[in-house]
Amino acid sequence: MAATSATMAVADVSSSSYSKTHLLKSSQISFLSNHLHKHRRCAFRPLPPTQYARISCSVAPNQVEAPIPIQAEDTKNKPECYGVFCLTYDLKAEEETKSWKKLINVAVSGAAGMISNHLLFKLAAGEVFGPDQPIALKLLGSERSIQALEGVAMELEDSLFPLLREVSIGIDPYEVFQDAEWALLIGAKPRGPGLERADLLDINGQIFAEQGKALNAVASRNVKVIVVGNPCNTNTLICLKNAPDIPAKNFHALTRLDENRAKCQLALKAGVFYDKVSNMTIWGNHSTTQVPDFLNARIDGVPVKEVIKDHKWLENEFTEIIQKRGGVLIKKWGRSSAASTAVSIVDAMKSLVTPTPEGDWFSTGVYTNGNPYGIAEDIVFSMPCRSKGDGDYELVKEIQFDDYLRNRIAKSEAELVAEKRCVAHLIGEGIGYCDIQEDTMLPGEM
Repeated sequence: MAATSATMAVADVSSSSYSKTHLLKSSQISFLSNHLHKHRRCAFRPLPPTQYARISCSVAPNQVEAPIPIQAEDTKNKPECYGVFCLTYDLKAEEETKSWKKLINVAVSGAAGMISNHLLFKLAAGEVFGPDQPIALKLLGSERSIQALEGVAMELEDSLFPLLREVSIGIDPYEVFQDAEWALLIGAKPRGPGLERADLLDINGQIFAEQGKALNAVASRNVKVIVVGNPCNTNTLICLKNAPDIPAKNFHALTRLDENRAKCQLALKAGVFYDKVSNMTIWGNHSTTQVPDFLNARIDGVPVKEVIKDHKWLENEFTEIIQKRGGVLIKKWGRSSAASTAVSIVDAMKSLVTPTPEGDWFSTGVYTNGNPYGIAEDIVFSMPCRSKGDGDYELVKEIQFDDYLRNRIAKSEAELVAEKRCVAHLIGEGIGYCDIQEDTMLPGEM
């Protein structure tokens, strides 16, 4: 290897008091290649079912050239770490790092899945927070996926992301969510044959109740949470109800993929490029009751209904295309969307850390208390939002409604109120009772 590659250290990961938790913590790493000489490839042995994996290198310890530390550290209190992320390098000669920001902690559940496989590398490359923002990734999986998580960490090592300073993996949310400033909750049980919507609400609801409790206990008090695992609106409600010490406004259900799909279809119909479509709102639940709002959307600054004269297409075909896009993709591709979902998560995060363009807005599922639209309170509903780029948002007030839009919104609202009754036992409101009459799960969840 070239002389500028980083030297890998020998690291033995010892057992922990969490006998059922395969958690590999990390310490801060800084890359300064001109202080290092040779790169050694490490071999990662398969993880035994009941104990920690041992990490070993192909060179003897006395052959590994130690990096120059920034300062003396108390090694007794230093947390256990993963591979190359165990090392600390001298940053003093790296002038450009003087402008770098404070490390930001991002926790991701379902981190061994297909969506995360696309998402993590976008995060590590700086696509969300920019080229001067160091990042720590805290990856949550299950006992079944722990070895796959090790593989993810190895790929992150091999990608040489200069912004990626820490990687930790584990199966205990109380460990992985420690000090998290962003939590991207992707992991959830998929819908399988014979599994009713009510059953899925209960099974996944229990997952998000536990993760809400963990976030409440150990995450940053201002953590931003984006729930992707379905049914994501009600899972978000469950999560926030189990995290009373975190502002309810900080929780989001991902509907950005639906917004992106709607923008694509409007652009295709109008014969323009995507960037000409703005002010696109997805109202309601992330289900087939969702409402892509063409009344308030614009194409090149002009209301959509003035550009696309075929209003029957807008009311029927356009809406159905967006609602069923996931199912069509499965038939073509053989699996549900992963890459486009990861892109939409990045878009959703960027919408909160980047000021919204003047006059525009974005869609996200948020807590309805205090909303100006007359939508039932105490549910999570996708609505139009703006941000100043500080991680917070405000609801857009200058919205037009007609009978068509209100009737569609009311149907999605009723569905979410019914879902809330199903999970009453998970949000501290008594015994859950399901009376959902229609199965509106998105095709991609079947």
